[in-house]
Amino acid sequence: MSPLIGRAVPRVDGHAKVTGGARYAADTHVPGVTYGTLATSTIARGTITTIDTTLAQAVPGVIAVFTHLTMPRLVTPPSPYPKGFVPLQDATIHHNGQPVAYVVAQTLEQAQEAAALIDVRYHAEPAKVAIDDAPGEEFLPPPGPEGPQEFVHGDPAAGLANAHKKVDATYSSPVHHHNPIETSATVAVWDGDQLTLHESTQSISLTQQIVAQALSVPQNTIRVLTPFLGGGFGSKAPVWPHTLLTAAVARQLRKPVKLVLTRAQMYTSSGHRAEFRQQVTVGAAKDGTLTAIVNISNQQLSRTEQRVFNTSESSWMVYGCPNIHAKQLGVRLDLPTPHFMRSPEGPALVGLEMALDELSYELGMDPVALRLKNYTDLNPENGQKIGNQNLPECLKLAGDAFGWSRRNPTPRSMRDGNELIGWGMATEAHSYHARASSAWVQIDTDGHALARCGTQDIGTGTYTVMTQVTAEALGMPMNSVRFELGDTNFPAAGFSAASVTVSSVSGSVDKAARAARDAVIALAVADPHSPLHGAAPDRIVTEHGFLFLTDDRTRRDSYQGVVSRHGKPVEATGSFLNVPGYTTGASFIEVRVDPWLGRVRVTRAVAAYDIGRVMNHRTARSQVLGGMIWGVGYALTEHTMIDRHTARIVNPNLSGYLVPVNADAPKIEAFFVDKPDPTSPVGAKGFGEAPITGVPAAISNAIYHATGRRIRDLPITQDKLL
Repeated sequence: MSPLIGRAVPRVDGHAKVTGGARYAADTHVPGVTYGTLATSTIARGTITTIDTTLAQAVPGVIAVFTHLTMPRLVTPPSPYPKGFVPLQDATIHHNGQPVAYVVAQTLEQAQEAAALIDVRYHAEPAKVAIDDAPGEEFLPPPGPEGPQEFVHGDPAAGLANAHKKVDATYSSPVHHHNPIETSATVAVWDGDQLTLHESTQSISLTQQIVAQALSVPQNTIRVLTPFLGGGFGSKAPVWPHTLLTAAVARQLRKPVKLVLTRAQMYTSSGHRAEFRQQVTVGAAKDGTLTAIVNISNQQLSRTEQRVFNTSESSWMVYGCPNIHAKQLGVRLDLPTPHFMRSPEGPALVGLEMALDELSYELGMDPVALRLKNYTDLNPENGQKIGNQNLPECLKLAGDAFGWSRRNPTPRSMRDGNELIGWGMATEAHSYHARASSAWVQIDTDGHALARCGTQDIGTGTYTVMTQVTAEALGMPMNSVRFELGDTNFPAAGFSAASVTVSSVSGSVDKAARAARDAVIALAVADPHSPLHGAAPDRIVTEHGFLFLTDDRTRRDSYQGVVSRHGKPVEATGSFLNVPGYTTGASFIEVRVDPWLGRVRVTRAVAAYDIGRVMNHRTARSQVLGGMIWGVGYALTEHTMIDRHTARIVNPNLSGYLVPVNADAPKIEAFFVDKPDPTSPVGAKGFGEAPITGVPAAISNAIYHATGRRIRDLPITQDKLL
């Protein structure tokens, strides 16, 4: 039987999704459900002086209107709850768009009408909404879960002093928002003291934990269900205030309540990528050997939290350099809470990869050769290998497929008619963390298998890949296996973030399936009615749903035969803690620029990655497509616009916040090294966020090659080029 892992099989949940059979949180129908909606603040900083709900309560169908005066008291949970406060607990306003009232009605339209009639008066205070509004107020935040905010290795000052060539420049990117197609939704249903949450979350387990803490109830009294998720990118990891508020009002009213955030509310309720500015200084010897890397960054924080979400890890993890200094500063502003956004190391890597491109021109050295010259697979923090030993192969795979050797390195030297053509490249890199997970597998008397794990599928293909992993471990065809997820009644798993789902969950699923297979083999060799009776268990293999002797394949039994004679299903569990690691790759980009209009088109993209063993070539390629297209938006169009006077987001929609559409997508080719990672039972590495990390820099570098103009402030819009 050829391996099932790696095959480009279609998604097992694909039919349900394209036919409408997949049910998301907002699709949940509960008898007697009521509808919630939020009224939100129109100032960024200050206090509520009065709030009049008289007109709102008079709207037909309105059941209740909760304000900070009447909302049930909640506990502010600790991290990983992302905010430092729960709204509607006091009169303080921390940002524009903060919930100031929660309306519950018999219909959504009634709730929305009532919310619009709430009269709120404020005492407003001056607000700061951009890094430029707070000069000199940057500070070094305390260490976070990722470690200290400053890293020094060697002697960076000496390294720069001894450099033959140096680049010292500032690179910046604006606030970005996640914009999953499915906006966040919660349906809270109480049955006595038992709460069921139908939730759009990237972590059902952490949602269960955080809601229990906020409500001061035992965690085992809460069940969270998320069978389908319409994207997340960090905006649904793990839970935001609207979930806590919905659970609280549903308990108060003893009625099921459904709340679905509007697209505009997602811009103030679910995190964002913080405004980011970095001073990058790199130096190199005459032969291209890096002598120093210095990255001093500053990013927006909110006044109620001080966690840094745009990490600078890529400054010291991608290349070998004897002298490194990375410092992550923050500045407190009157904006909503920033959060992880795919990929959090991306902004720092964008600056580094643009600086290295500039350095390659200073040295007169090919950009690929510069990166190969400084390749390393050692972590400077501890000297240990970080698992990116195949980066040179990625550079060669993608570079050869792109035709990089035909590039004329001189800026503005390549044309097609009136259009300037530019070729650029960048390394891609993303770390994935350790997460524990558990799984359960059952083989039924009909010979079919069921696997369960309390993980999530945020659209990356978890259903499909875990079905493949289960089927291969059991030696069954895929159509004999069903994989279920998205239920806290299943064995627990970590959250779907940090590109860790496949690398962690696959290990526990594989272990549980192999334990179930071994249990069936033990039954067969002990069963006098089995053709395998008395055989040594280690001489038996499983293929196509059958059990064979390795040296006498005429002696065989089936899963169905063994388990049906046993008279009851066979069950097994497995647990796994993956080893954290590093995934790298390389992207090569072609752009075409109209010199009269400043219009940029990305026309070709070629990338190669080292992702360990490829679990499914179709879903892996899909991750590359999504990441690279998002990289186009990052480089050329995406930016959240904030009114400097009111701190109001003025483009909280997909007509003003410009993400790439089909016409913007280039031709994309994806290649994989496909070498199993030795630390994983199935050879998997974390991958999902890697394909976006280098693309913005590669596009910027290509634009410089095409035009001779170096734009260091993203996005690179037409006005900046002109």
